[in-house]
Amino acid sequence: MRTREEAYVLWFDELRREDVALVGGKSSSLGEMTSKTKAPVPYGFATTAYGYRYFMEATGTNQKIRDALAHLHDVDDSNELSKVCKEIREIIMAASMPNDLQEAIEVAYDQLAKKIGEADPFVAVRSSATAEDLPDASFAGQQDTYLNVRGKAEVVEKVKECYASCFTDRAVYYREKQGFSHEEVALSAAIQLMAFSKAAGVMFTVDISNGSDENIMIEAAWGLGEYVVQGTVTPDNFLVRKSDLAIVRKQINRKPVELIQKADGGVEEHKIPDDRAHAPSITDDQVKALAKIALAIEQHYGCYMDIEWAVDRRDDQIKILQARPETVWSRKKKEKKEVSNMTTNHLVLVKGLPASPGIATGKVQVILDPDDMDQFKAGDILVTSMTSPDLVPAMKKAVAIITDAGGMTCHASIVSRELGIPCIVGTKSRSQCATEVLKTGMEVTVDAHNGIIYEGIVADMIKPKEKPEATSVQVEYFAPTATKIMMNLGNPDLAEKYASLPCDGVGLMREEFIWTTFIHEHPLYMIKTGRAQEVIDQLADGIAKVARALNPRPVVLRFSDFKSGEYRNLKGGEEFEPVEPSDLLGWRGASRYYDPRYIEGFKLELRAVKKVREEFGLKNLHCMIPFCRTVGEIQKITTIMQQEGLVRNDDFKLYLMAEIPANIILADQFNPYVDGYSIGSNDLTMLLLGCDRNNEGISYLFDERNLAVKQAIRHLIETAHQDGKTVSICGQAPSVYPEFAQFLVQNGIDYISVNPDMVKITKKNVASFEQRLILDKVTGKGRKDPEDTTW
Repeated sequence: MRTREEAYVLWFDELRREDVALVGGKSSSLGEMTSKTKAPVPYGFATTAYGYRYFMEATGTNQKIRDALAHLHDVDDSNELSKVCKEIREIIMAASMPNDLQEAIEVAYDQLAKKIGEADPFVAVRSSATAEDLPDASFAGQQDTYLNVRGKAEVVEKVKECYASCFTDRAVYYREKQGFSHEEVALSAAIQLMAFSKAAGVMFTVDISNGSDENIMIEAAWGLGEYVVQGTVTPDNFLVRKSDLAIVRKQINRKPVELIQKADGGVEEHKIPDDRAHAPSITDDQVKALAKIALAIEQHYGCYMDIEWAVDRRDDQIKILQARPETVWSRKKKEKKEVSNMTTNHLVLVKGLPASPGIATGKVQVILDPDDMDQFKAGDILVTSMTSPDLVPAMKKAVAIITDAGGMTCHASIVSRELGIPCIVGTKSRSQCATEVLKTGMEVTVDAHNGIIYEGIVADMIKPKEKPEATSVQVEYFAPTATKIMMNLGNPDLAEKYASLPCDGVGLMREEFIWTTFIHEHPLYMIKTGRAQEVIDQLADGIAKVARALNPRPVVLRFSDFKSGEYRNLKGGEEFEPVEPSDLLGWRGASRYYDPRYIEGFKLELRAVKKVREEFGLKNLHCMIPFCRTVGEIQKITTIMQQEGLVRNDDFKLYLMAEIPANIILADQFNPYVDGYSIGSNDLTMLLLGCDRNNEGISYLFDERNLAVKQAIRHLIETAHQDGKTVSICGQAPSVYPEFAQFLVQNGIDYISVNPDMVKITKKNVASFEQRLILDKVTGKGRKDPEDTTW
């Protein structure tokens, strides 16, 4: 029997996200969602990278491709590139599929038919590349998807076409420019049951126009989702707030055509009657249901996600067709750029959707046919009806991109954001077609912050580049504050970027991010498989990145606070984790650390901390215990820490997350075991008000400004300070409600820890609050708080 590494096909429920090398990004992600989440993914199987490489070698195709590529002398010569790539694709399609590989695909298709009780089911065949940094992940649309495919022979043929799509002009161009070997990448084909789409689209768990992660962005149109991705129609756009799933923005656009399935296979375009074209393609309830699924997928993967979905016309149920990590804002979150000196007396030519922020000026070059791409000059502004992957070489030369059609998730939007180029899409839906108004050679100013194209070079929008004077340097000033402003941080790779912020250290470093992003496996599973040291080393490396970047400022690491369901999602986790109906209030935090079922995993975390402090010499690292229910628990945990060589002293502090009412009520009894507290206002509010913070039905009751929460916080500060302990807060309340931050300052909190994007504004707010306290003390005429927050 073949091993997984030598199998020709693998079923979705046999796959995990770490199987990229076996089946590529799309297939492994479909497997991960099928195996590890409750996402409604249509079932299927994937051909493997092993099968692809077997096909290429057994048929002699590899050598023929090498021979063909030897004639590619100038990849920037689009005619030469197109000729060579076409020859390669013809070589692949002319090769006969090896019998055993073909049989494996046909047998799997028959088994899929048997599983659903349907002869010759319709499927989608999607290409999936094996290398995350190669074309499939780096640019949208570089491999192909075939829809509404039916029958074994047709499936086998489409698998070959997937193989051939590895050598499209755009894919070869990218690999040549990046210096990748063409044999480094392999293709998997995901064969997935078709969703009979009444409506479909894309959703992101981050607002891709500005990087805000407070909302989920959903785009939808009638029919199959390809017309949304390709930008053929300007889709409906919805913005859903994550905290309560409220629809905060809704834009319904005219969608004159849809791509639909043909009864005998394949797809065709269908004109939509005008009344339906103007109607919303999905209901508000469906919008919220999609957002709820997106949140669950984001929580599972631990990063921003890009998700394709459909509503099946047969049962009106949502299907998730693909999901992958979002590739732009996940890598770096750009700071919002303020656009000053904006005036209204400039001539507006066209308006559209601001897809990729920025301002640019230049000459227009209208390209309506990819064959005319050679006319495009570096530094021009690309204007087209809609970009396609064939236009990527021109897009890379452009200073800005403008399209007639498309939405925030179309090809032009995605690629422009990846390239960092200002982009405006969908001008037809907002005003009129850019290709009709803008003419080649015109000079324009593109304001992609606001979706406006102005006539000419607007001088007061373009800041001239001045040579810096050595004697004059303008520095942003932040007044010193007695209340220290700390930063919350999860991703170690962002530490260097954010280290320059005017913060006093990291008040909350979430260890979970290292597990979900870099390790992926359950600690006990890794111990069982003899890789305990690997856990220590990977944890230590991630923690050290943050401690080193912030040194000598303190960094407070919160030990792992996964719920049991989240631990189960790590590789090997099913063996060690119970199934808890309410894991938010289950086996989490401190209760795990001393439990015989998990203690060895906790010891790995302690050894990683010790390695960072002693081997790496980063003494600015301190620790925090989350979700500790009783004084007895913290006694047990501090004993274990001492046995592992981590003893509280002047250079090593231990803090307690104050997120359970018992932490507040018994603070005087917790005091001897810690150096201070960090208020987790989310869980504390939930438990004080008896309000499940994940339950959208009662989310309106959840408010950190409730008097009970304020009284608890004030009592904790007073009790902690009596014994010389410090108090911090790391929840979202001070960022969301400035008046809540003022309350904290007035009551003597020592630290306020906020997300990086709120450090500067919080620093300035706190300085203002402190100055007001001094003024009120001097004048004796300060405003009185109408609420009595005494315990």
